[in-house]
Amino acid sequence: MLSQKADIEKVMQIWLNGNEDAHPFISKDYWQLNYTMVQEQLLQAEVFVYEMCGEIQGFMRIVDHHIAGIFVDKEYRSLGVGKQLLGYAKQKYCSLTLNVYQKNKRAVGNERNDCA
Repeated sequence: MLSQKADIEKVMQIWLNGNEDAHPFISKDYWQLNYTMVQEQLLQAEVFVYEMCGEIQGFMRIVDHHIAGIFVDKEYRSLGVGKQLLGYAKQKYCSLTLNVYQKNKRAVGNERNDCA
């Protein structure tokens, strides 16, 4: 669980920026209206954070073997952070599900689980 105020603030910044970047077809107002609700959910959830040199670069939330969200700070996208988070999840859970918006081109195609 996220416990430090600085951690949740960084995670929420990554969440907001990530949604606005990945979902330009959804009004930015939608994300702002859901900000507080998501923050409360994250505070009560099991959240996996990718941190390097003391800086949170991305995070993932899993609920009942479902990836409820995976987000990477814009500065660290395409550098393997998301892949590291997914790799960790695959080690921890053999069976995972993930839903993405069809219009989110970067996410479509990453919905496989190669669990043996």
